[in-house]
Amino acid sequence: MDGPVVFQDTAKVPMNRNHIFVKKQTSDLNIVVPFLGLEISISMDRPSNDRAHTEPIISFSHASLSRHVYSPKLHFPHDSRLDEREISHLRMVRKLACGLVLMACGLILLKKTDGVVLIFRTNYSDVNVGITYVGTAVAKGAVCLDGSPPAYHLDKGFGAGRNKWLVHHEGGGWCSNMSTCLSRKDTRLGSSKKMEKLFPFIGILSSQRKFNPDFYNWNRVLVRYCDGASFTGDVEEVDPDTNLHFRGSRVFVAVMEELLAKGMKMAQDALLTGCSAGGLTVTLHCDQFRALLPRATKVKCVTDAAYFVNVKDISGARHIETYYNDVVKTHGSAYNLPPSCTSKRKPGLCFFQQNMAKLVETPLFVVNSAYDSWQIPNILAPDTADPDGRWHDCKFNLTKCSTDQLKTIQDFRLMFLDALKELGSSPSRGIFIDSCYEHDQITVQETWLSDDSPALDGTKLAKAVGDWYNDKYPFQKIDDCSYPCKNCPSFEHTL
Repeated sequence: MDGPVVFQDTAKVPMNRNHIFVKKQTSDLNIVVPFLGLEISISMDRPSNDRAHTEPIISFSHASLSRHVYSPKLHFPHDSRLDEREISHLRMVRKLACGLVLMACGLILLKKTDGVVLIFRTNYSDVNVGITYVGTAVAKGAVCLDGSPPAYHLDKGFGAGRNKWLVHHEGGGWCSNMSTCLSRKDTRLGSSKKMEKLFPFIGILSSQRKFNPDFYNWNRVLVRYCDGASFTGDVEEVDPDTNLHFRGSRVFVAVMEELLAKGMKMAQDALLTGCSAGGLTVTLHCDQFRALLPRATKVKCVTDAAYFVNVKDISGARHIETYYNDVVKTHGSAYNLPPSCTSKRKPGLCFFQQNMAKLVETPLFVVNSAYDSWQIPNILAPDTADPDGRWHDCKFNLTKCSTDQLKTIQDFRLMFLDALKELGSSPSRGIFIDSCYEHDQITVQETWLSDDSPALDGTKLAKAVGDWYNDKYPFQKIDDCSYPCKNCPSFEHTL
């Protein structure tokens, strides 16, 4: 990242999506990060209805949400409506923001002006990719929760990567009943009408060789997530009172058919990837994806932050098992899950990779943290198991955990590693399990490939996945470090 450039006349600022802007306006300080779709505003005025706080308000917004928090350290709060991509982006910006605030305030004070703009150039995202709607899918009933057409972003390959395809599925949790699905319907996770028109491609989606050495010149696709069941649902009837469409399985097929028509049917290489709920999409559809492509095509799959484990929560209940059973029932997913799994166990149990991943025949690479920062708050210590909120601070900031809570978290790690044994030891499998408090790593530049990316035996994630895909050598590594670990980015203690 280059140093700051100061503009006294803000009208002359050269707008560029790869810049970070810091502007002083009256009593507010605004930080805009276009390549992450993020804006942070720091108000020096205290709200009139709250005299208890003397710290400035730090307000930040990402996409359609807006949150306020009192914090001089810019520790972003957890919110159930933030998905793992938004949390990861916010965490990446936290390191930038602290320095930006100090430098901006200093220059503003020195120059005694209200019009300073600082520009920090960053090359993490060199392209914001436009959205494409699959209009033909509507006639097939392949629609998002609200009935709108599915969508994706495609950055075309070039050079030697022109006939190579990487198809990535974004995450965003699930909805398990009519109420939670209705709450998603009018958001980007349920409607293509609410999706960002431009999306920054970073990490494994980057088109810069230095940030994505093995896949930078491939055709890179981001498939937007809008069904709430990892593209498994298919219910024909639509309740006119809710207008909810549970058609995720059709959406997956419709998007793949359009990509095949756009050249993927001629692919020499193809890689299906996904994070969190999108990572589950990958595991459940990996062999189906393989079957869509010619036999001569080399096909592999990468599932990130999706090795969800079926363990009891802190109250002794199997909250996550019940939750997944409800997702499958609501979306009518049972008939669209792989028969290799449903023939042996209840359909809801196929959402757990410890039951499903070992059945995938196509080469599969599993990326995860043994201290998964989604699983600990939502599987180990969900709100339903913690009505008094004793775990609230701990599960979103491990430095605030008591000795007993840390022991419970260490025990969770051991249960996670035990469940991982179900994956088997096939040489076609790839494994990268670190010990950072993290979720979603392949589409976050700091964890995918940067100076302080986590490394296992000296190998960073981007190289591990690239070498595995290119058959240079199999990579199956599990970090033997227990929390806290030095092999993690500096933000790894908190969400």
